[in-house]
Amino acid sequence: MMWRLVSCTLWLFVCLHFLSLCSVCAAADEPDEEVKIEVLFKPDQCEKQSKRGDLVNVHYDGFLAKDGSQFYCSRSDKAGHPQWVVLGVGQIIKGLDVGMMDMCPGEKRKITVPPVLAFGEKGKGPVPPNATLVFEVELYTVSRGPRSMEAFAQMDADKDKTLTKAEVKEYLTLEYKKEGKVHDDAFYEKIVADIFQKNDGDKDGIISSKEYNIYEHDEL
Repeated sequence: MMWRLVSCTLWLFVCLHFLSLCSVCAAADEPDEEVKIEVLFKPDQCEKQSKRGDLVNVHYDGFLAKDGSQFYCSRSDKAGHPQWVVLGVGQIIKGLDVGMMDMCPGEKRKITVPPVLAFGEKGKGPVPPNATLVFEVELYTVSRGPRSMEAFAQMDADKDKTLTKAEVKEYLTLEYKKEGKVHDDAFYEKIVADIFQKNDGDKDGIISSKEYNIYEHDEL
């Protein structure tokens, strides 16, 4: 009787140990779906942090985590100008949208993005399928982006529910002046051109309220 009790106890112990090992193995096989952020530099003063809907100006380099090879460099793309991006509206991959939140002007980060928040199972261009990506990001400016419906109403000077390039340029000029920043026309025209390239779906030279709020949120 005692031997049976000991045998049962040992068998139970072995089963539990086996189940524990299976659980560990399963956890190891599960892909990491979180964005990892490492702050490389952060200025001592930070009056404004980036948030969803903000217009940010950034340089970023992209690398494959597997071998460290570089697949993108904003400094060599489009004449090397920093990229204008509206956060949280799908202009960039989801992992970068997440990784660039709450950044300060002048801040630098290393952002590791899992495949599910990058280019997934299909990959894209030089990025192979199921690739984890590493981005080195430097943020230059943060300003209120022209994506909220409140901002649309402020830009729509003639209240015709469409935005012209002149209206968007005027809005951006005033927003920068509020922050004590004055730039030449070429600076604003470049931002406006980028906004219209990405949001003027039918390329008729104006942005309708539907095109503007393509993600159908009251606040983007």
